[in-house]
Amino acid sequence: MMHSWPSPAKLNLFLYITGRRPDGYHTLQTLFQFLDYSDTLTITPDNNRQIQLLTPLSGVANEQNLIIRAAELLKSHAIQRGSLPASAGARIAIDKRLPMGGGLGGGSSNAATVLVALNHLWQTGFTLDELAALGLQLGADVPVFVKGEAAFAEGVGEQLHPANPGEKWYLVAHPGVSVSTPQVFTDPQLKRDTPARTIAALLQAPFSNDCESVVRKRFREVDVLVSWLLEYAPSRLTGTGACVFAEFNTESAARQVLELAPKWMRGFVARGVNVSPLHRALSGR
Repeated sequence: MMHSWPSPAKLNLFLYITGRRPDGYHTLQTLFQFLDYSDTLTITPDNNRQIQLLTPLSGVANEQNLIIRAAELLKSHAIQRGSLPASAGARIAIDKRLPMGGGLGGGSSNAATVLVALNHLWQTGFTLDELAALGLQLGADVPVFVKGEAAFAEGVGEQLHPANPGEKWYLVAHPGVSVSTPQVFTDPQLKRDTPARTIAALLQAPFSNDCESVVRKRFREVDVLVSWLLEYAPSRLTGTGACVFAEFNTESAARQVLELAPKWMRGFVARGVNVSPLHRALSGR
């Protein structure tokens, strides 16, 4: 039986780099919020032992695809603890709406949706904390999607604290380029010494993103897009980009600006939500 599951986008409402660890990873402080705008994963459990991705993504080998890696990871751990037979398999298809390399967390969200959905469909009995720990093996942003609550994150993004930012409307715009996260984090001009602050202090200060200046210097398209959006509303980069978002109090205000957008800009309007659409779907089942 087929089951469809949302795999939502996220925004980093702010992102500050507070240091760099000896292993090369950066410590940060960021505020995650979900969008009511998603990829959709259709998952059909079966007993054919295989994890099949029916809609391969161009340029992404199966062994690197986070959808397959998440399913295989959950399956192996469930078999080890005796909650799943080795014959278990699944066929998975994705309707991809979120741009790759856009800073919206699409790949991490896909992995989290697979973990949460297959845990439910296979009845493997993992808790959300256990799924989040598995997800961390796949990427630093996966746990927040697994947990499904807006969060203030520290460490490399894995230390999550529940947060409740205002659920505003956003115009999310893509400049038509793909930004490599490793390229941003290895840039010598990246600001890496923002002082760590409490969440209370951060919420009182203007929001910004320490990656934005590097990305705007490297990618003229991002710079032009941020400059254009700033004429209409507070706007900034999400994650390491390439997507930029502008913040509005109403849907109509966001849509009015989208209608004025230059032809080269791709964008959509969505509401920020503090409970993931994935978890709303899960609770309905």
